Amino acid sequence: MNYQVVEQLTEIQILDLLDLYKNEFWSHKRTRDQVEKMLAGSDIVIGLVDECDRLIAFTRVLTDFIYRATIYDVIVKPSHRNMGLGAKLMELVINHPKLGSVEVLSLYCLPEMINFYERWGFTTDVDELRLMFRGHKIHTKNIYNPLL
Repeated sequence: MNYQVVEQLTEIQILDLLDLYKNEFWSHKRTRDQVEKMLAGSDIVIGLVDECDRLIAFTRVLTDFIYRATIYDVIVKPSHRNMGLGAKLMELVINHPKLGSVEVLSLYCLPEMINFYERWGFTTDVDELRLMFRGHKIHTKNIYNPLL
């Protein structure tokens, strides 16, 4: 499959990203204004575009470039899944030159995706650490069950 890596999205690619988000229970309510603000606040943006410059895969990273970095929104267009594009996104993040000295790289994932991320050394074994949330819009039980 032919694709190019981009680190900034065009207006059309932002619309493509909105379409990608509409396919997922965890992101289907995102609006264009929110996504544009999110992109502006992301430290690293990585997109894969096809031969027509349309976005087919995307991820982003928030980081201080020294101690912590968190990967968000690893997403591949449904018609392009099972072609290794998710793995390509992860390789691009793991090997990104700006992240080489970051002590801890983290991400959120559904239980069924744990095996996918383990190949890059991610683990659920974090000793005594616990993830905590604060916010009226976060309902952890809904993260794993969109029907609740």
